[in-house]
Amino acid sequence: MSAHERIVLVRLSHLGDVLHALPVYHALARHFPGARLAWVIQREYAELVRPLARLERVIPFDRRGGARAWLEMREALGAFAPTRVIDAQGNTKSAVAALVAGSGERVGLAWTDWRERLGAFAMHARAKPADGAHAVERMLALARQACGAPVAANFDLELSAAELALGRELAARFVGDAREPIVLALADAADVRAWPTEHVRELARELVARERAVLVLSGPSERSVGERVERELGTHPRLRHWVGQRGLRELAATFTALAERGGRFVGCDSGPMHLAWVTGLTTVCLAGPQDPRRTGPWPLPEPTAGPGSEVTTASNSSGIAPSAHVALFARERPNCAPCFARTCEHELGNVCMRRLAVADVLAALG
Repeated sequence: MSAHERIVLVRLSHLGDVLHALPVYHALARHFPGARLAWVIQREYAELVRPLARLERVIPFDRRGGARAWLEMREALGAFAPTRVIDAQGNTKSAVAALVAGSGERVGLAWTDWRERLGAFAMHARAKPADGAHAVERMLALARQACGAPVAANFDLELSAAELALGRELAARFVGDAREPIVLALADAADVRAWPTEHVRELARELVARERAVLVLSGPSERSVGERVERELGTHPRLRHWVGQRGLRELAATFTALAERGGRFVGCDSGPMHLAWVTGLTTVCLAGPQDPRRTGPWPLPEPTAGPGSEVTTASNSSGIAPSAHVALFARERPNCAPCFARTCEHELGNVCMRRLAVADVLAALG
């Protein structure tokens, strides 16, 4: 590529998927050092990627902005005048964004990886099928197609020295000088992936009784849940709450600091779980409606069955080193799990998560 090439990466959402796309960005930055790079992304995730050194422009998209949002995106893309668009999302919306970008070459996911295959016809070239089913493997296949060379699974968020210092300060505020702290992430009860709040409370009490430092985390969407759990659990020298946390890079820096202390993360398949493994926290992924072999922490090798769990200890299909992460399932999983659904249709409700026992999570934490 010449120094005049202008490449746009399209990955609009969600948090976990944006993190999965980081290897595509880093591959483009490494293989095309003279190119100018931009990223089209939903506004709520723009802060996460904006500081990336080689990223000349972040083009935020307001998903609730209607026609105005599309016009603003078109204007911004027109000003950047891309010569190449890499669609890392694989649905109709991202394909339209790629088309809005103009007449540059459009490169997308393998045909089988498109969730809405109509959009695949907008691509000039598509990646070869991935080596495995995991979302990261699909991103690596796309990066190889875009770069025409082997690529690495690089998830570096390029946290600055100031950000890392703030992360260490926050980690010290929450867990003191404790080693191997545990982060327990709350989820909104309306989320089909959520582990019941009462299970989180019980796990926190058990961990504190075992003299483990615990940080209970809730984001803006879970603020009311976090406030309730804080009232119910009360205060303890080894227990802290981070209620309604905002700021993705601040959270990434804090996770990095906790990882330096040998920290562990416990939570369902959600954005914070993905941010945890990206920043080095060993993760216990509480799985039910989702399949961790597709969207679990990376690297996540093929799981082996254990008593009440599936623990990842072997190499995966891409030859990545053994994983320290754990994917944990209920001992009595319903036949419908994983269903990948956004709402639960089981006659007894979300039993795949309710039946996931606190004792099994404690055993996974060791």
